[in-house]
Amino acid sequence: MTARAQVLMVWGGWDGHEPKQCVERIAPLLEEAGCAVRIVDTLDVYTDPEALRGLDLIVPVWTMGEISKEQAAGLLAAVRGGVNLGGWHGGMCDAFRQHVGYQFMTGGQWVAHPGGVIDYTVQIRDHDHPITAGLKDFALHSEQYYMHTDPSNQVLATTTFAGDQEDMDWIAGCVMPVTWTRRYGAARIFYTSVGHVAADLEVYEAREMIRRGLLWAAGLLA
Repeated sequence: MTARAQVLMVWGGWDGHEPKQCVERIAPLLEEAGCAVRIVDTLDVYTDPEALRGLDLIVPVWTMGEISKEQAAGLLAAVRGGVNLGGWHGGMCDAFRQHVGYQFMTGGQWVAHPGGVIDYTVQIRDHDHPITAGLKDFALHSEQYYMHTDPSNQVLATTTFAGDQEDMDWIAGCVMPVTWTRRYGAARIFYTSVGHVAADLEVYEAREMIRRGLLWAAGLLA
């Protein structure tokens, strides 16, 4: 049977985000949807045109770390040329902090999570988009990401900061994007800031938003 989409998942970087465990939780969901999933733990794959040719989706799961000029050039060129990109939490939007070109592609960059692991709520803002349709607001006990985000993002879900963590009262009431889509060249981009560790993926809404988002990015969800 021909796969519906070719997916590359690239994991590594900071172990605190449990990249391998998270990939092991999400990859089967993509395979169940008919995707052929290849999993690697090296950024060198981005310098291999043969490995990137024919992909429908790249899923980066690589927090912090450094990316070489050649690796970054290969990734950005592939995505701009039409290889879609999707990911979650720090694995996509707290990677390669020195590389602003990467941040421009993803549409956002983590800058703080006041209070560390806390209780907070994700509010669904777009009830018509296939990624969030039918999902309700949900609670998480996790990191609430404060991010610098691109104004061209299409925001699907948000969270509101209470401002009562670490004496950061000046962010009280701040509404922060959690989930968004965007374009980068010919590619679809999906991101959500949920999914701090593998246990967070046991929350149905968080897991389902990631699952749908990746399938949407791959072109399998209209």
